[in-house]
Amino acid sequence: MLAFPGMIQYLAAGLAAAFLAQPALAQSYPSKPIRLIVPFAAGGGNDNVARLVGKRLADSLGQPVVVDNRPGAGGVVGAELAAKSAADGYTLFLGGVGSHAINPNLHPKLPYDAIRDFEPVALLAQAPLILVVHPSVPARDIAEFIAYARAHPGRINFASNGNGSSSQLAAVMFDSMAGVDMVHVPYKGLSPALTDLLSGQVQLMFSSVVAILPHIKAGKLRALAVTGAKRLASMPELPTIAESGLPGYEASSWYGILAPAGTPRDIVTKLNAELAKALEQPEVRASLIAEGAEPAGGTPERFAAHIRAEKERLGRIIRDANIRME
Repeated sequence: MLAFPGMIQYLAAGLAAAFLAQPALAQSYPSKPIRLIVPFAAGGGNDNVARLVGKRLADSLGQPVVVDNRPGAGGVVGAELAAKSAADGYTLFLGGVGSHAINPNLHPKLPYDAIRDFEPVALLAQAPLILVVHPSVPARDIAEFIAYARAHPGRINFASNGNGSSSQLAAVMFDSMAGVDMVHVPYKGLSPALTDLLSGQVQLMFSSVVAILPHIKAGKLRALAVTGAKRLASMPELPTIAESGLPGYEASSWYGILAPAGTPRDIVTKLNAELAKALEQPEVRASLIAEGAEPAGGTPERFAAHIRAEKERLGRIIRDANIRME
């Protein structure tokens, strides 16, 4: 076999240069605006969290973070768009329990893979939902509501921010455990769902605290219970559904930043560090806590483990309750 020492040296030099260029990639990043895809309409809990954290991220990175709302199909539209975007750090995705734990267990064929098509960056926050009803519903607590719902099967409409969303799953779980029969009315995001709930077109909703709290305080909606394992620090008087007669009931939402699979590791590491700084800012933590969300954080590996665990946990619940897409 013939040897080509000069060619070998040339290739070795090229590989070395490519290796040394990796740290420089993170140093020069970002050099243009970053798009943050939110798979729900503006004005909802996902959108609020994205804008809150995105502003701090923009300040620290020195480039605008442009929120791009892409509602539809319970988060599938936005997730597919993000998964198929360039893996260069300039497209990020606000994923959550719907896009990465519920949809993979409800849809036999998704246009994206929740695990393979994304690089987890950081878990931002976790938040339970609140069961709220229109004032026309004659129920002041969970026991009264269950009795009312059992007396009116198929006549109570519940809104959700889309098929496959965490609000739908929370309601279907409630249906199954409480032995009631409510009608699902899906919307493309929380804002249109909330509009119809406030007008009485639908009677109830399992909503993120982020967007619903002002309407509860104004007396426009009545809160019956929280879906998490413990009461909210901001509303300690509101009981959990589990302690109100449905032991074992728990449904919470969570939000995190992800990038398309293949995004350079040094960019993911840099984004994770900047997001950690944002979550440590007192005003960010105070804003999240006041709206019922608990700041999270942690490494990309920890977020990846969380996604896998949630996908498995909710998969068991969906199968055991025989929950299916409509």
